[in-house]
Amino acid sequence: MSTVHANYIDGQWNESESGDTFEVRNPANTDEVVGQYQSSTRADVETAIDAAVAAQDEWADTPGPSRGQILKETGNRLAARKDEATETLVREEGKTRSEAAGEVQRAIDIFAYYAEKARDLGGTSKAPSAPGKDLYTKPEPLGTVGLITPWNYPIAIPAWKLAPALATGNTLIIKPASEAPNVTRIVFECLDEARLPDGVANFVTGSGSEVGAPLASNDDIDAVSFTGSTEVGTTVAQTAADDLKRVQCEMGGKNPTVVMPSADIDNAVDIVGVGAFGTTGQSCTACSRAIVHEDVADEFVDAITDYAESLEVGPGLEDPDMGPHVSRSELESTLEYVDVAREDGATVRTGGGEPDGDGYDGFFVEPTVVTDVESEMRIAQEEVFGPVLAVITVGDFEEALAVANDVEYGLSASIVTQDLTEANQFVEDVEAGVAKVNEKTTGLELHVPFGGYKNSSTNTYREQGDAGLDFFTSTKTVYMNY
Repeated sequence: MSTVHANYIDGQWNESESGDTFEVRNPANTDEVVGQYQSSTRADVETAIDAAVAAQDEWADTPGPSRGQILKETGNRLAARKDEATETLVREEGKTRSEAAGEVQRAIDIFAYYAEKARDLGGTSKAPSAPGKDLYTKPEPLGTVGLITPWNYPIAIPAWKLAPALATGNTLIIKPASEAPNVTRIVFECLDEARLPDGVANFVTGSGSEVGAPLASNDDIDAVSFTGSTEVGTTVAQTAADDLKRVQCEMGGKNPTVVMPSADIDNAVDIVGVGAFGTTGQSCTACSRAIVHEDVADEFVDAITDYAESLEVGPGLEDPDMGPHVSRSELESTLEYVDVAREDGATVRTGGGEPDGDGYDGFFVEPTVVTDVESEMRIAQEEVFGPVLAVITVGDFEEALAVANDVEYGLSASIVTQDLTEANQFVEDVEAGVAKVNEKTTGLELHVPFGGYKNSSTNTYREQGDAGLDFFTSTKTVYMNY
């Protein structure tokens, strides 16, 4: 019998007033129910918002170093439970054990980073235009914020929203994705053990319509931070704009890696392969398009095909090269895109189906390489969110750059080249919030800004680093005539 997990509201673990729950199954073994969670209602969300609003003033008045100490202790307690959190993440989301352990460590590091940042919060001092005066700024918390997080990084993304929100003195309500809520719940157990005051942070599970929508529309919510699909993020942003809430949405991607003739092909294959097939392609920064110069296209395609065929696919707990999709719907979506690519005239060079044999009792898919792709095809334009790489052949650098920019998204982009002029021109002209040279499109440093251009973002505030603090604060300018 699986455990029934509660919401965390006003410092207490409570069941939803609905009395209903939903279950989460292991995507590598659908017979295994790994947990049951509250099917919360709008009334539950309103109770959580009321608790957060009531705790606002006291938490905002808590000195930054004291807030930081709670974050530090939270990270320490999470570190002590790293193995448990890692296995939980694998069983719910499907990542390989190595990928999950890396993500949990990322969350631990984020809490440590913002714990120190909380000690250093402050404004700037400016020179006044007359004697006997001071002129300075001070950051202030926004108030109560709503956080809506996705299933593909179910502990790292909640951490990089929770930690800066708390460090800057905000209270909050978080709605984790229903596919994988348990690692966020573990974070809340750590926050509770670190003696976070009641009401400051609240955890409510349930559907987007019952939990997510009220966070975007409730008048007592001062800001919303969302990560997920462009379709849902657009709705969240439009809803939040009705009462001028501050909003931050990081959404989809169709990320390219350009491979030029000067590239070492083995290195290029490693860069593209990890970017395309790591985390089963279920990353907003995954490499979805390899844009390859015609002089090295045949060599690259042969090598990336061998790379894909060499990958071991299996249950994440066995730590293969690639785990399953998170759900049946995600698997079906990926398979549908492969069919669409064939219909549009592309060639499935390898993969494109579900693997055969024993041990594939979940949502497994083969790493897939698609060639003969033209930029206008759907497989080259739409986010697949699976381990499917579209290879587009180009004649020169200018065409490569044009193809890289020929999508509605602009999240992450990379180039593999030994030509410094190409590298600098790519960084200058690529339409992406993250530009990389001789690196994979995935993988982010936690102390620098992250966000996209075009339909990858609301193009308001970035996440992580100091930018994460900026989103959760408002600047007050002070004129002091003494």
